[in-house]
Amino acid sequence: MSCLPCFGKKKNANGDDDEEEEEEEETTGPMAPPPAVHAPAPYAPAPASMFSAAPAAMNPTKLPEGDTAGMSEDELRQAIEGKAFAFRELAKATDHFTPYNLVGEGGFFRVYKGQLEKDGQAVAIKQLDKHGFQGNKEFLTEVAKLCKHHHENLVDIIGYCADGDQRLLVYEHMDGGSLEDHLFDLPADKKPIDWTTRMMVAYGAAQGLEYLHEKANPPVVYGDFKASNVLLDASFTPKLSDFGLAQLGQTGGGNMPMAAPMMGSFGCLAPEYDRGGQATMKSDVYSFGVVLLQLISGRRTVDGNRPADEQNVVSWALPKFKDQKRYHELVDPLINKEYPAKALNQVVAMAAMCLQEEDCVRPMMGDVVMTLGFLTSLPPDPPSVSIPDPSPAPAPKKEEESRRSRSSSSSSDDDDDQEEEEEDEEE
Repeated sequence: MSCLPCFGKKKNANGDDDEEEEEEEETTGPMAPPPAVHAPAPYAPAPASMFSAAPAAMNPTKLPEGDTAGMSEDELRQAIEGKAFAFRELAKATDHFTPYNLVGEGGFFRVYKGQLEKDGQAVAIKQLDKHGFQGNKEFLTEVAKLCKHHHENLVDIIGYCADGDQRLLVYEHMDGGSLEDHLFDLPADKKPIDWTTRMMVAYGAAQGLEYLHEKANPPVVYGDFKASNVLLDASFTPKLSDFGLAQLGQTGGGNMPMAAPMMGSFGCLAPEYDRGGQATMKSDVYSFGVVLLQLISGRRTVDGNRPADEQNVVSWALPKFKDQKRYHELVDPLINKEYPAKALNQVVAMAAMCLQEEDCVRPMMGDVVMTLGFLTSLPPDPPSVSIPDPSPAPAPKKEEESRRSRSSSSSSDDDDDQEEEEEDEEE
């Protein structure tokens, strides 16, 4: 007698069940796993085998939703929304990566300015460390994720190069340089950016960070937000660069939260990162607060040329956060008090919230965007020089008094003449 009667086979409509039962027991016995079962993907339930089963039906301009672990290198290349450049093409664009085309350097990459030969487009080419990945597949997987993100406040990725052990990313070139170039050590002939422009830059940078945190799928932890990564075009529209590169710097990529080398970011890192080395969305908010404070004050994160109690911009600002009457002490002297007082109070309060010690009380980037959007719409305070000076007003009264005095003097003269005539007549 069967000990599991509930799992017995039923006859089919024709009553033939002997041969079919034997075949089914051989293929789907109690210990054999179903052939269609796969491990679930992190962000979608679709199994990875769906992409490898029908590669011809995959859209080559979009990264399929779901895990890319089961995709081959060819499928990943087709899924990347960007051009695959040959290394010799990028070497020619940068004049073989000569030092005079070097415009920046990070912990595991160098940035070169270049010009593509085919269309003459100016580009920025990031040459990554060759030893940062175990193979092409890991690099292509991360590039496929980065190329999905498009926003007006993010620098567009034009393409990539994965020839041999070369790892390069090609970005659009930003004519205005970085925010750092417009805040610190300005030459005498360069005009500092005014208050309104600074707030527009903060608003745009916040929108880019909000997209990565709250609208991208999957969300992206920036990990290295700082003034040098906020690039500007000719009209000072900000665009965030190097987003996601902290993950590329890890061998084999990584998921949130992540531990990544933050080279050149001292002073921008949240306290919890210093303690545990974990970059999260809330540590990104802290870094944004540092950049917002730099926009207000025009100071570097760490400046060894200042007095000891003013070298760290956050430590210098913390006592002033507690007294609204001291908010004006935070403002960059180059602005020359040309800012709305109400907007200053709210911007400083927002920076203080982002720079809270405990990450759980920091705001979400969506809240920061809402506040800065409101502040950028505020009209500036009326200039004090437009108030007229009331001192010249009494001038007509003086003229009237002078006329009265003249009339009185003339009348007195007439009276004197009349008196003299009367005296003559009496004589």
